[in-house]
Amino acid sequence: MFVPHATAGVAVIETGAGSVDDLWDRIDELLPRADDLYRHRHGSSGHGADHVLPAFVAPSVTVPVVDGAMTLGTWQSIVLIDPNEDNPQRTVVVSFIEG
Repeated sequence: MFVPHATAGVAVIETGAGSVDDLWDRIDELLPRADDLYRHRHGSSGHGADHVLPAFVAPSVTVPVVDGAMTLGTWQSIVLIDPNEDNPQRTVVVSFIEG
């Protein structure tokens, strides 16, 4: 899976028990939204941080598919991570490679 956007990434994480909020809290700590911290300042507030995010949350993930089902663990989910408020529409490209 791949997201062709400069401010987005995809990850495999547990989405229950507060994990999503924990993820956003850590992203906010790692990439603060203060505009004066970034040279890249166009767009909404924090947009510089948005463009650095894919260096930490990759824009792609590979998950094996066996018998038509993704082989995710019991608590795993694939999530799209994009704090960019300037563009609410996103595309996810899914490719299958026979193996």
